Amino acid sequence: MEEILRNLSKDTDGMLTYEYIANNVSTCSQIMPALIDNMRRADSTGQFVASTARFLAAVDREHFSSAIDELIEVAIEKDREHRYLGSLLKGIWGADYESRVNELRENDDNFRRIYKRLYSNSVI
Repeated sequence: MEEILRNLSKDTDGMLTYEYIANNVSTCSQIMPALIDNMRRADSTGQFVASTARFLAAVDREHFSSAIDELIEVAIEKDREHRYLGSLLKGIWGADYESRVNELRENDDNFRRIYKRLYSNSVI
């Protein structure tokens, strides 16, 4: 594992780490915190962080819930231009999220933070 993490430390934009997670999703849970830290360092725009959150949610949202939450927090922090945050709404909370906006805003801090950034003129 140390060699894998050492190789991934050369990742310059998060893509290598995303690909590693996608190709090794069934065996990388134990090093997920280190992988997320690597993505936090490498992904300056939030593109691959958001993609990883959506991917893990599609694979097994319950199993990867803490990693998904952390990745979403990183995406919110990194995606200053809001190019990737919108994809998280459907990818994480489902295609029907719009019908549950009030419930989600009340119960999910990450949803509320994303929604507020994307729809700043909305009453929250």
